[in-house]
Amino acid sequence: MRTSCAPDMIRGMARQDRLRRISQAHDRRRSGHGIRLWRKLAIWLLYPRRDRGFWYGFAIDVLWPVLMAVARWDFRGGRQVPTAGGALLAVNHLSHVDPIVLVTYVMAQGRVPRFLAMKELWGMTVVGAPLRGGRHIPVDRRASGVEAYRAAVEAVRRGEVVVLYPEGGFAAHSDGWPREARSGVARIALETGAPVIPVAQWGSNHLLPPSASRPTLVPRATLRVLAGPPVALEDLREGRIGRRALQEATDRIMGRITEQLAVLRGEEPPARPAPRDAAETADPAEPAAG
Repeated sequence: MRTSCAPDMIRGMARQDRLRRISQAHDRRRSGHGIRLWRKLAIWLLYPRRDRGFWYGFAIDVLWPVLMAVARWDFRGGRQVPTAGGALLAVNHLSHVDPIVLVTYVMAQGRVPRFLAMKELWGMTVVGAPLRGGRHIPVDRRASGVEAYRAAVEAVRRGEVVVLYPEGGFAAHSDGWPREARSGVARIALETGAPVIPVAQWGSNHLLPPSASRPTLVPRATLRVLAGPPVALEDLREGRIGRRALQEATDRIMGRITEQLAVLRGEEPPARPAPRDAAETADPAEPAAG
């Protein structure tokens, strides 16, 4: 068994290394330019086919060419996504299309991402099968979120890349800057010691604005994603994880996401994040109460 597994593992590592080199070479192009078509096709041929589950993999294979056709990609900072081991990707939230964009981004680095999603989606015919097969994490918004929190911790400790949206949703009308966040991602990070990669995205709100029911195909949107180095949280892991440590960790994570977004937008962010409001579009990104 060892004899048969070793060559497969070596081939898999070589494939991932090639995929990451092709994807990350785009960083040398000027910011704002889309990934060249040949590079997107090469990524599509090399991205992971294993460990996805049939229906999750099927959804990826169907949606990837669609996203390739309807929008430009400008994916940068992929070297920050670990090649192996558990990690948390903390991402700003702009549109319903965000998870599709992030799947594309993470798969281009040779990893298969797991998401948190509303428990109600598990019962839907079209959406439920990919969620179940892809080992994503259901969130019961009517409960405390403890089960989802524990499942997220277990996924990270298992070596998964877990994507979270700390804002917990997005506003139907906003300027696109990150708002106040919940502390779930900070709690998981301090519990597991896993790296938190701050990721900013811009352009998904142009492809599918929060208040729109149909995508905007003309002009083509540029889906821009930028990951930064892991957020420094080591000093907060010492001793008891209390409310103050959680708030400090959350502030650091959101500060870093905002910094990355400022680079993408070429603008100065507001001095303070806007508060969450009751009019936000619900989207499950918070596994545990703050």
